[in-house]
Amino acid sequence: ADEFIAHGLKPTVAQCNLSFNHKKGTLRGMHYQTLPAAETKLIRCTQGAIYDVIVDMRPESPTYLSHIGVELSAENRRALYVPEMFAHGYQALTDGAEVVYQVGEFYTPGYERGLRYDDPILGISWPLNATEMSDKDRNWPLLESILIGV
Repeated sequence: ADEFIAHGLKPTVAQCNLSFNHKKGTLRGMHYQTLPAAETKLIRCTQGAIYDVIVDMRPESPTYLSHIGVELSAENRRALYVPEMFAHGYQALTDGAEVVYQVGEFYTPGYERGLRYDDPILGISWPLNATEMSDKDRNWPLLESILIGV
């Protein structure tokens, strides 16, 4: 906790989530929660490999709607810290990819939001074709329809 605090990061862990992805190409996301239930996440891939993406959803930020993508794997043992108000999603690069999330806020359905993985405004280049995805993730609205009048 002290190391997180020293770097200006929130050390709180409210819940831990485990996601297992049977098929290479499985895509999950992009998820986030709005204030006052905004959450931090610490993401690790403990089996196989994933391509992990975060998107800045803070309207006042100079990097608003910008994204970064990194490979997380059991082999490289990297972790990704996801700040509050950043959408998060990933794609399994291997069969049997296991992902562990340490989340700084409890899941609060009324504050849950999502982005389409293929939204042209975001321009995310996923490494593989999506083989599996939930209907919920497939049907998030496009940003163009959300940002009208903003």
